[in-house]
Amino acid sequence: MEKELVERLETAVANLEVLAAARSRSAVPSIDLDGAVALDPAISAFDDLMSGSLARVSAAAGKIGGKVLEATKIVEEAFTVQKDLLVKAKQCQKPDIAGLQEFLKPLNEVILKASALTEGRQSDYFNHLKAVADSLTALAWIAYLGKDCGMSLPVAHVEESWQMAEFYNNKVLVEYRNKEPDHVEWAKALKELYLPGLRDYVKGFYPLGPGWGPAGSVIVSAPLSSPSSSKASQAKAPAPPPPPSASLFSSETEPLQPKQGMSAIFQEINSGKAMTAGLRKVTDDMKTKNRTDRTGVIGTTEKDSRASSFSCSKTGPPKLELQMGRRWVVENQIGKKDLVIDDCDSKQSVYVFGCKDSVLQVKGKVNNITVDKCIKMGIVFKDVVAACEIVNCNGVEVQCQGSAPTISIDNTSGCQLYLSKNSLEASITTAKSSEINVMIPGAGPDDDWAEHALPQQYVHAFKDGQFITSPLSHSAGRCYFSSTGQSIQQYLPPRHALAHSQL
Repeated sequence: MEKELVERLETAVANLEVLAAARSRSAVPSIDLDGAVALDPAISAFDDLMSGSLARVSAAAGKIGGKVLEATKIVEEAFTVQKDLLVKAKQCQKPDIAGLQEFLKPLNEVILKASALTEGRQSDYFNHLKAVADSLTALAWIAYLGKDCGMSLPVAHVEESWQMAEFYNNKVLVEYRNKEPDHVEWAKALKELYLPGLRDYVKGFYPLGPGWGPAGSVIVSAPLSSPSSSKASQAKAPAPPPPPSASLFSSETEPLQPKQGMSAIFQEINSGKAMTAGLRKVTDDMKTKNRTDRTGVIGTTEKDSRASSFSCSKTGPPKLELQMGRRWVVENQIGKKDLVIDDCDSKQSVYVFGCKDSVLQVKGKVNNITVDKCIKMGIVFKDVVAACEIVNCNGVEVQCQGSAPTISIDNTSGCQLYLSKNSLEASITTAKSSEINVMIPGAGPDDDWAEHALPQQYVHAFKDGQFITSPLSHSAGRCYFSSTGQSIQQYLPPRHALAHSQL
């Protein structure tokens, strides 16, 4: 019995060697990837894009160094991964949703790596990092599977993705204009990499999505035989034996050549296994339309609680210190009305993070002031060289007693801005913000301050072949709240310094 089984195994192994040799000879044209890639005009054009526009971004980043160079290296890695995916797409059939997720996994990991650079405490090059992280979503055009896949056409997707990144890229251009040309060169090169670079490439080669291989085509590597088995087969050189029984092949040959990559995924799908066995069933009472605690109206208390938990969920020790002689850090100050920075110069910056119900006064001239994730915070400063930025805040008041060329308000709800006569020419930029009011001093010393509400809604009308955008104005007083949260009065604030007011 054992002798017969050994003979059957020997014949099966010999048959597999013959089949493997025949398959390797027939698969030579398909696995000679270097020659195929070199002759593919789409891949050659992508190499030109990387050696041209991408190399220009890398050269500018090399002169800057630091976080900008680190983020640019991630861009290089993402474009390299995209090239590999374009080559791989031509060698396998068009996948379904589950297969597409596995196919895009290397690209998703690189995009997440870029997004991780923008998390945590805001760095000096936050606009550079944010521009890189938002722009890399343009490479997801390769996920387009058809008009019913839920995303825009590849060309439109690239343009829409760059529009998200252009906001921060323009900030880099404004901040370093006439100061550091390397940063300006980096921002211009990054834009040209996507528009027109990547957009024109996709438009010329893949306007309807990536080119997938024919149905059922999967690249399978030829199995490598050991030196001893190859020498034994050359010495014996037996004639091809008759095929053994089906049970022997099904039980013995499949473990020798396990399916990998997309083949393994499709094999698991076609096997009929319970792919969703680990998912939890959604009952009727868990559906949003059947929940009684959702009224469709968001109250003020709910909004404030969400902002409070978002801004102060991870409270660390309070700080007010000068780091590396260049940066004043004010963090996690709660209920402090007498915070003062007086020993500062124009080469230093001020970064305020995670503070609540406090007042900070900057008595000297500084280069930049950034207020990040603060609630009911007051800032009084004299002069800034570059800009004053308010990011991710709620209910803040800012008073400029001197001059400020640029004031930026981003993702902020409720901001009262007091300008002096020397800062009336400041450029105020707002994005994703609401309830922004600007106080302007009167013409005379005894005149009241005038309040101007910056529009947060716009009307777009199509006229003469283009869209005309105009702000939607509202006329209403501002409602101020006492420390208990109850509305006490609607009024224009009196003429007094913010440092002496109660928030």
